[in-house]
Amino acid sequence: MPYHHRGDASAQADKLSGIVEESDLYEGFAPHVETSEIKSLDIYNVPKQTGKEPALRSFTEIQQQLQQGKKREVKNILRENSWPINSPIRSQLWPLLCGQHLTKQNTLDGFYWEMVHQVFGTTELSEKPIMLPAFVDATHCLPYHLTSTGRAVADRIVNVLGYDCPDITYSPVLYPITSILLHFMSEEEAYICLAGLVGSKEKVFINQTKLLHEVTWKTVMQIAKKHTKSAISYFQRICPGLKLERVFMDWCWWILAGLPFQHLVRIMDCYFHEGIKVLYRVALVILNLFHKECQSNNEWSPDNIKNDIGNAMIKFCKKIPVSPAKLLHAAFSIRGLSSQYISRIFVKTEMLLKSRSVLNSGSKQLIKSRSSDNLPTSQSQVNIQMMSHTLTIREKMHSESCRNLHFGLPGTTNFIKTWTDRQFLFTLWSWLPVRITMYQPVLLYTTEEHGCSLTTFYVRVEQHEPTLLMIKTCNNEVFGAYCSSRWFERNVKDDRGQRQAYFGTGETFLFSLYPERAKYPWVGIENDKDLGHSSELFMAADSKMITIGGGEGQAIWMDENIRFGKTDSCKTFNNPPLCPSGDFEIRVLEVYGFVGI
Repeated sequence: MPYHHRGDASAQADKLSGIVEESDLYEGFAPHVETSEIKSLDIYNVPKQTGKEPALRSFTEIQQQLQQGKKREVKNILRENSWPINSPIRSQLWPLLCGQHLTKQNTLDGFYWEMVHQVFGTTELSEKPIMLPAFVDATHCLPYHLTSTGRAVADRIVNVLGYDCPDITYSPVLYPITSILLHFMSEEEAYICLAGLVGSKEKVFINQTKLLHEVTWKTVMQIAKKHTKSAISYFQRICPGLKLERVFMDWCWWILAGLPFQHLVRIMDCYFHEGIKVLYRVALVILNLFHKECQSNNEWSPDNIKNDIGNAMIKFCKKIPVSPAKLLHAAFSIRGLSSQYISRIFVKTEMLLKSRSVLNSGSKQLIKSRSSDNLPTSQSQVNIQMMSHTLTIREKMHSESCRNLHFGLPGTTNFIKTWTDRQFLFTLWSWLPVRITMYQPVLLYTTEEHGCSLTTFYVRVEQHEPTLLMIKTCNNEVFGAYCSSRWFERNVKDDRGQRQAYFGTGETFLFSLYPERAKYPWVGIENDKDLGHSSELFMAADSKMITIGGGEGQAIWMDENIRFGKTDSCKTFNNPPLCPSGDFEIRVLEVYGFVGI
């Protein structure tokens, strides 16, 4: 059953400032930690008392800041406060930070233990080894300083998480993160923290598929080529045949398997609040530090590392010559590494790999779910026929309609309309991201059935991602947008507690089907340069309007009654107005989601 922290933990955390008394040296760790192993650690991050350093911030202070929505202030506190590795503050701080990302209703009292009983038939910890889920990488089940009991607890947590989250198919970092959490909290608390990290919608913490794992390391590689050019050039020069891919595939293990534990703990202080971008920054600093050491330290000379730079990186990290505080300071001092820039590289890489993986797949399931021509399945066509007022498909036997057309018999007009509508549908389908074409469309909202109200629109649509928004005007023009993010994100607040004006990703695109047929993708897809804020205004919404695209105009704007709208050229998509007049009156608005995503 769960272990509980002593009742005075909060008081201890709030009083902590500077060096802790020797008798209290290991009070911050959970019972399933082998503290004798930690005695040998070099305590880089325990500040020497000179009387000049400000007192370390308390848990209560940080909690109050979060309650007031001051996420930016909390971010700065976490970056600057080097709590000792043994500080009891983390037993409360980490659950607080991870808890802010929770979206699932799995934090009720006793939920975890009910799941344990469901999976194992008992809450008693088995003495026999537990078979780990398939998504775990057996070569990287890092226990750090957990006891044998602690390791068994970690095994049990990842099994329960796999049972509760069946969508996780590949996540090698999940086990190490579990182990780290267990150093400062109980089994149940660690599970709840993981649920927050895995289920987070605002930020990425833990990749959960092989595809996203690959997208991440390729993103790090692309960022490194820009921000650590000297290091990349040096490694390629001393190893002409070096494939950078082999080095960057292990980027996360430089941190999780290489760095000393006290460095790792300080990185986690920031990571649990800010997400995976913290690890990106640390990885870049490691690359630069390693490069400098290679030039000045014979241990890392070209002859010693050229045959296996990957392992040399891990060994270097174990002896990293800077303190945790200096490592983080260097990481957060990297300029030009904005979240928007990282997102742009990530989205482009993800789109490329997702399309490639689907097209290269020979599985019977994929062949069955969509045709090789990237057209909607027959079932999808039937679904849209039953639902759509903008892309109605009147199915008739092809041979019968052709005969009627040839002899001028009844059915000719319907066949021509069927051909036109099906071409609209097939064209639109060919523009969707390839992975989306494998799912069945479902009509979430239509003004024909659900009325003309933004409130109803949000109730029916806001939790779905992605969505396909389609407009038919009173002049019979048909156009719309593929919207990559949930409309609920209009409510998400930034680090300053302000609602973000725009949201979405570069997978969003505009389209026109009639009278013109055209697709207008994000301008950043074909451009690696930073095009500025005006090129990343994908989606915006509030109680009065919906907007898609921005920058010197709005590609699509609709009023709160979903009756009138306007369309202009915009910098985000470099599109012309989607209908000739610019202003339009809406005959029908339809929004589709996709079942199974």
